[in-house]
Amino acid sequence: MIVVKTKEEIELMRESALVVSRTLGMLAKEVKPGITTLFLDKLAEEHIRSQGAIPGFLGLYDFPNTLCMSPNAQVVHGIPNDKPLQEGDIISIDCGAIKNGFYGDHAYTFAVGEIEPEVEKLLQVTKESLYVGIREFKAGNRVGDVGYAIQDYCEKHGYGVVRELVGHGLGRKMHEDPEMPNYGRRGRGKKFVEGMVVAIEPMINLGTHRINHLSDGWTILTKDGKPSAHFEHDVAIVDGKPELLSTFQYIYEALGIESDEENEFRQNQLVL
Repeated sequence: MIVVKTKEEIELMRESALVVSRTLGMLAKEVKPGITTLFLDKLAEEHIRSQGAIPGFLGLYDFPNTLCMSPNAQVVHGIPNDKPLQEGDIISIDCGAIKNGFYGDHAYTFAVGEIEPEVEKLLQVTKESLYVGIREFKAGNRVGDVGYAIQDYCEKHGYGVVRELVGHGLGRKMHEDPEMPNYGRRGRGKKFVEGMVVAIEPMINLGTHRINHLSDGWTILTKDGKPSAHFEHDVAIVDGKPELLSTFQYIYEALGIESDEENEFRQNQLVL
């Protein structure tokens, strides 16, 4: 059952989403060769708690850490460890937080130093596909419209779109209806209505869309060992249109990147 949110609840969810956005912005300064994902995980937990929030992933379904940290061929759900990041790696950092009784859930794939041009393009296209999908998240459209848009955009670049893992509704629970696949057919699936909030999160592979599971019960890998990228935003339908609750601007500020990619999805300017 889809849980529609009031405008007041959506503003509370924005606060939760921005806790995560600020945490990812803090981590952006720390992602570099020689740093371990376990160290980043500890920083994230402290930063989330310093904002009056609780780590959303820690203990959820018995997950052992604050962050899902998935380097290179890991798609999602990687467990932080003490292996140092290396020059040329990429790392998907997926972070959740609970504040005011609502979840924020937000992800970004970072380059560790200089990366190969083909991998850089994978990150760029995957992030672009996120906004291609968000444009379709509006009142009257359906789940399949978002999935089709993301799939079409990525497959035209020759990439594999993961099938087994999907975005989702978001609210007082981390995972609510509807499921939000990154593939689909136009006009199919549940209809979007005012007040819906979802996490849209393309998971796109440089090679095949097929995946494997590690024996740890969590980590998902590409079947061919090629890199995978993952970007995620929390989005609400406000006045019939998609409204971003999360932001990459804290990351961009940390990395010295200028971008106006989010402007069309904000009815009011975000104050950092």
